Amino acid sequence: MTKRALISVSNKSGVLEFAKELEALGYEILSTGGTKKHLQENGVAVTAVDQVTNFPEILGGRVKTLNPLIHGGLLAKHDDPEHQAQMTKHGILPIEIVCVNLYPFVETISKPDVTIVDAIENIDIGGPTMLRSAAKNQKYVTVIVDSNDYLAVLAELKADGQTTLETRRRLGAKVFRHTAAYDAYISNYLTEYTGEEFPEQMTLTYELKQPLRYGENPHQKAAFYQKHLGSDFSIASAEQLHGKELSYNNIQDGNAALQIIKEFEAPAAVAVKHMNPCGVGTAPSISEAFAKAYEADSTSIFGGIIALNREVDLATAEQLAGIFLEIIIAPAFTTEALEKLSAKKNIRLLTISFSQEKRDKFNTVSVEGGLLVQEPDRFGLKNGEVKVVTDREPTEEEWAAMKLGWSVVKHVKSNAIVVTDDKMTLGVGAGQMNRVGSAKIALEQAGEKAKGAALASDAFFPMNDTVEIAAKAGITAIIQTGGSIKDQDSIDKANEYGITMVFTGVRHFKH
Repeated sequence: MTKRALISVSNKSGVLEFAKELEALGYEILSTGGTKKHLQENGVAVTAVDQVTNFPEILGGRVKTLNPLIHGGLLAKHDDPEHQAQMTKHGILPIEIVCVNLYPFVETISKPDVTIVDAIENIDIGGPTMLRSAAKNQKYVTVIVDSNDYLAVLAELKADGQTTLETRRRLGAKVFRHTAAYDAYISNYLTEYTGEEFPEQMTLTYELKQPLRYGENPHQKAAFYQKHLGSDFSIASAEQLHGKELSYNNIQDGNAALQIIKEFEAPAAVAVKHMNPCGVGTAPSISEAFAKAYEADSTSIFGGIIALNREVDLATAEQLAGIFLEIIIAPAFTTEALEKLSAKKNIRLLTISFSQEKRDKFNTVSVEGGLLVQEPDRFGLKNGEVKVVTDREPTEEEWAAMKLGWSVVKHVKSNAIVVTDDKMTLGVGAGQMNRVGSAKIALEQAGEKAKGAALASDAFFPMNDTVEIAAKAGITAIIQTGGSIKDQDSIDKANEYGITMVFTGVRHFKH
């Protein structure tokens, strides 16, 4: 009996060659629409699906393969006498190979002018149904959804006359991943369209960008997945110009650096270690900004990740080249800068779009057995109720220093304290179990530079002890959220030392 293969694809890459090879192996090719036309025009004998079903395509092509004469051929068990008897009774022939891919829904919704009508018309119904039917019957049917699998299937057919059960199982699993992702894109698009923020079920889908050598530690397996249609301002969307592959920790640190650098419009440089900033600098030029970031902590920057929000020129590249760094991220590199930095074999050079027009609506964090979902923390001073609560008003320079500190402290692990002047960070205290501990670390790092500087806290002061140690270090301006039942104690202590203090009304915890 002639074996049959059903081929219907929107992506025509390699399908003609695949169909010709199947034809040479004695398969009858069934097809529909554009695929049928493409194969026939190139010399492949094709049986139209409506010749099999004796029923024409209807409803503008919405219904063409949804028929027992097709799905009976896909779902019948080849070794079940009852199934075989029913197939004989109803004139159903088996289909051994299914090669289908789906309407380009994702490509459609990627268009800036897409309408809901266009999106819905590109939701495939017959394709997923055929794929799922064939994949369910993987014991007998070979189902292909990816053109990269054509050659492997043909090799087995030529060698043994059929594919192995192992291959059919693998391809069947791939189909269910594919259709699950396809349905996730549809459900997420329609959920967003209807305005539901936290639906009763959430299905996320990501595409493998690259396997990683290991995770946080060498004994942990890891891989990097990218969110399709996700933010362009992301490590996942970066172009790597030079250097070794990114590691798990590189990706985490690079992401942290990007979240900080996006806070700045003026030329800025950010140095990150272990997902915390160790140095941030701003200046009229990017080379000066990097010099400030380096000066902020010339020890911790060693082996760090650098993000810059301007093109890297030769002057900046010469500074960068003198330090051991893991990654440099920037919008672009001049030819001379790229040549200079590429002389360092292992350093990773990444370019990224600094456009923030397309940003992720939610952040997700996995916990064992669950997923936390929240809006990104995009609040700034303009979102709060900023007020000076002490007797003394800040000077212009103190305002600039506090604004810089506030932009950075939201990206430091809580409890977080950042000491700054108006151009750079001077000390960073991160992740301590009490706020005084973080303040001591930041002030010790700032040293003599703390005199006349500003101190930023990601949350309120539960007691006035942080103000006390800040004053003794020479801090003259403090910015914090306010909201403690003991706020007045901190205000009184600031007034005692002549410190100006600002409340923002916005908290920036980062766990």
